[in-house]
Amino acid sequence: MAGLASLRHGWEHVERVETELLRAMSAQESVTQWLRLQQAFEYQLQQTADLFAPERRQALATLQERLHKLAEWQKLHGESIPLDPGFAEPVE
Repeated sequence: MAGLASLRHGWEHVERVETELLRAMSAQESVTQWLRLQQAFEYQLQQTADLFAPERRQALATLQERLHKLAEWQKLHGESIPLDPGFAEPVE
C-alpha cells in the first residue's frame, strides 16, 4: 500500500503544478491551446456528437445561466466580480 500512497502523493503534486501552469497562461495562450485540442480531437468529437449531445447541451445551458447571473451581479454592483486566483471551485 505504500506504493499506492506514494503514487497518490505524486499525482497530487502533478495536479498542483498543472493548476499553476494553467493559471499562468494568458487568455490568448488559453484560446490557442483550446484550438489545438479542438483540431486534434475534431474527428472524434464529430463521431461522438450524437452520443454526447444531451450532456453538451446541458453544459452549455448551465454555462449560459452562470454567465447570466454574473451579468446580473455586475449590473447590480456596477463592477466585476473579484477573482481569487487560489479559488478553483466553480461558483454556483
